[in-house]
Amino acid sequence: MSKDYYAILGVERDATPEGIKKAYRRRAMKVHPDVAPDDAEAAEKFKELSEAYEVLSDPNKRAIFDRGGDPLSGMGGAGFSGFGGGFAGGFDFTNLVDAMFGQAGGRGPRSRVRQGQDALVRVSLDLHEAVFGVTKPVKVATAVVCPKCTGKGGEPGSEPVTCSTCNGNGDITQIQRSFLGDIRTSQACPTCRGYGTVIPRPCGECSGEGRVRTTRTLQVKIPAGVSTGIRIHLESQGEVGPGGGPAGDLYVELAVNSHDTFRRDGDNLEMVVKLPMTAAALGTNVDLTTLEAEWDKSDEADRKVSLEVPAGTQSGTRIALKDRGVPRLRGGGRGELGVTLLVETPTKLDDHQRELLRQLADVRDETRAEAVAAKPGKAGVFGKLSEWFS
Repeated sequence: MSKDYYAILGVERDATPEGIKKAYRRRAMKVHPDVAPDDAEAAEKFKELSEAYEVLSDPNKRAIFDRGGDPLSGMGGAGFSGFGGGFAGGFDFTNLVDAMFGQAGGRGPRSRVRQGQDALVRVSLDLHEAVFGVTKPVKVATAVVCPKCTGKGGEPGSEPVTCSTCNGNGDITQIQRSFLGDIRTSQACPTCRGYGTVIPRPCGECSGEGRVRTTRTLQVKIPAGVSTGIRIHLESQGEVGPGGGPAGDLYVELAVNSHDTFRRDGDNLEMVVKLPMTAAALGTNVDLTTLEAEWDKSDEADRKVSLEVPAGTQSGTRIALKDRGVPRLRGGGRGELGVTLLVETPTKLDDHQRELLRQLADVRDETRAEAVAAKPGKAGVFGKLSEWFS
């Protein structure tokens, strides 16, 4: 051919598509008829420049040109009637728009291998598991690499082949004629769905996707002191991506079950102990079973604690046992175990017991005791009990 499109654009023969686009943009801004109205040859220069870009920006046309052929033969490439009027078929109006605004050409073939999505599972814990920590088996229904094709998508021994519809480009171009000339639009190839290749024998296990769904079990280490709503982040343990792509992350969200005896309040554990009226009046020692009794790794000595109840203890009194609560998730030490005492009044008395109580009332001058209203406090007896039983 007589024209050297590489020389017209001012690029080397091994120039990249991005380099060709930049060269066209740079030169088009100089020879555009609207930019250089005093140049009588501007329209002809712009036509020649656009023709060079049309050839070199299209891989098929560029290949024909590099082999010495005419990529515009039979396409009406010679027709051009000047900028501002109608463009003949040889100039693709979108070439200028694409080059100026960075929307050039097709997207190119996309990879079959893509990043997998993150996954979320919810796990219930008993109170002692949340307080002392546990390694818990967690079942996760997710996508994993297909064991048959190892993510390639094809039957063993088969390889993807270049799509005959788009010739491996991944998209196809449609040309519509308008009063401005030929308007070119690109869309994903319907045959290969934009991949540029076709799998002739898709894997029978995963249908060509490169991954299958299954349920696997992970051993998740849960630290001591966690609470409801906390999420544990496990990197790359989520769903494997299409084509056997990198796995997303897995988030394990925790929910702590309620307990029949203990209630958690931040880093503290709370419990209520019923106490006979006589024991509260005289004072006593109460042996309590701690939450450690439910934890198989605890020391035997920690599973019981002796609580000293002073004489004259009133109902609603709270006694705190240090370092018997919840381990702090951030920082050292533990909270306290709060024991609220509920003094029980006897309801069933025999004659002898009733007589003894009557004698006690006589001695204490309480046979006709008057009720005295107690002043409510910020955290009084009734407030504590109401909070507990709610």
